[in-house]
Amino acid sequence: MHAVKTLISLFLLTLLSACGTNMKPTDFASMKPDLKLEDYFTGRTVATGLFEDRFGNVRNQFVVTIDGTWDGRTLILKEDFAYSDGTSEFRRWEIVKDGENRYSGITEQVIGRAVGETSGNAFNWQYDFNLKVGDDIWKVSFDDWMFLQPDGTLLNKATVKRWGFKIGTVFLSFRRVANEDAATGPAPLAATGS
Repeated sequence: MHAVKTLISLFLLTLLSACGTNMKPTDFASMKPDLKLEDYFTGRTVATGLFEDRFGNVRNQFVVTIDGTWDGRTLILKEDFAYSDGTSEFRRWEIVKDGENRYSGITEQVIGRAVGETSGNAFNWQYDFNLKVGDDIWKVSFDDWMFLQPDGTLLNKATVKRWGFKIGTVFLSFRRVANEDAATGPAPLAATGS
């Protein structure tokens, strides 16, 4: 009987962990400072991050250098990734401001459009994405949250799912780079064996 109860408990725990969060950007409306993507990402930004699989194992770490331009409606982000496994990647986002707090964006790997909104210090957007995994391409979904801190650090947590099941989490910490540092950007990560 004890084994049956344990199995039922494990099943319920798995079921609950598969459910998404109920957070909404408006939950953070009173949090400061206000996050406006076009303000934060114009110029150069650098971030360090990692990907953690669903079992809590860190699979890869990376540094990304982002150069952003804003023309009054569209934010262009040019992102250069350097991974700890020695690989690199370039991604170009076009993010349109659709309203006071609404944004939509495209990049080559996004399926359709990414859509999201800001409120207070928070930004959430969601999108489907063609993710390269080894020699394969997986269709995954991202639930991406960013939170601007009083010291200017932007914290990012993105839950990645495939077929509705969580496969991992991406964690990032962004900081804006002063003009004198923008020419060189961050040093790439050394290989860690992850």
